[in-house]
Order: sequence, then C-alpha cells, then structure tokens
Amino acid sequence: ELVRQGEALKRTEQMVDKMDQDLKTSQKHINSIKSVWGGLVNYFKAKPPESKPEHNGTPEYYGSSRLKEAMMSSKEQESKYQESHPNLRKLDYAGFDFSKADLVSSVQRDSYPKNQHLRAYHQKIDNNLDEMSSGLSRLKNLALGLQTEIDEQDDMLDRLTRKVETLDVNIKSTDKKVRQL
Repeated sequence: ELVRQGEALKRTEQMVDKMDQDLKTSQKHINSIKSVWGGLVNYFKAKPPESKPEHNGTPEYYGSSRLKEAMMSSKEQESKYQESHPNLRKLDYAGFDFSKADLVSSVQRDSYPKNQHLRAYHQKIDNNLDEMSSGLSRLKNLALGLQTEIDEQDDMLDRLTRKVETLDVNIKSTDKKVRQL
C-alpha cells in the first residue's frame, strides 16, 4: 500500500511540475498580449529547452529498497512457515522414515533432560521459540522497511508542498494579470 501511495505521490509531483511549466508558458503569452514590447521580448528571448515534467528535479520513484527486501524475505519465510506448520500444510507421510525422525545430535541430546517426555516437551518449546524468533525478525525487518518508505514519502510530501505553495502564488499572480487585461 505504501509503495502504491508513493507512486501516486510521484505522479502528483509530476503533474505539479507540468502545471508549473504550463503556467510559465501562459505568463509569456499574457506578456505578449499585454503589450507590444512584451511580445517583442518573448519573440527574441531564447526558448527554454523542452524538459519532460518527470525529470524536472524529481527523482524516479521505485519505493524503498529496504521495504522491498523485507517484503521478499517475509514472503519466503511465510512460505517456509506454511510448509512446516502442521495446521497449514498437507501431511504426507509417504516415504518418510520414522526411525530417523528422532535423531538428535549429541550436543542437543546433552542439553535436554534425560526424561523422554520432558525432552520432547523442551524440544517442542525450543522449536516454538525459534518460530517466534523468526516471526519477530520478519516483523522487525518489515517495520524498518516501512519506516524507510515513510521517511522517503515524508520528504516527497515536503517537496510537493513547497512546489504547490509556489504554484499557488504564481497562479494568483497570473490570475491577477489576466483580470487587469
């Protein structure tokens, strides 16, 4: 949603730039209508180079790379989680060797209690904590990506506000000139 909003802000900024360019053109026409001298000045004045509004001081908008990386990582982790979660995956035990399922390394074997039920319970808790840690890491990365995107869009909004205020002053000035004609 933030990326979509950023693209909308970018298009709005491009439209404001185009409006500013059109306003400058209309002010030249008003000067040539206002007096012969203004028309001569405009005729001999070098024409400004045609610039595309999207490159008029505004960088291209691609969204925060940090947010995109976090979203991609989140989708990968989500798919892995769905594959491993017993309620989210289809259980298929065909070809599964249950004799190897209970193999635990000697390091892990020593860190758990000797009681088989207690050991299984501790392993289950550790697995759940690992999943929670992975989920929290995913949320942290998403939050940092969102913050980066919000900061970038905040800067874009500040730039857009300045442009709109300047454009508003210029429109009022041009309107006043037209009314005087």
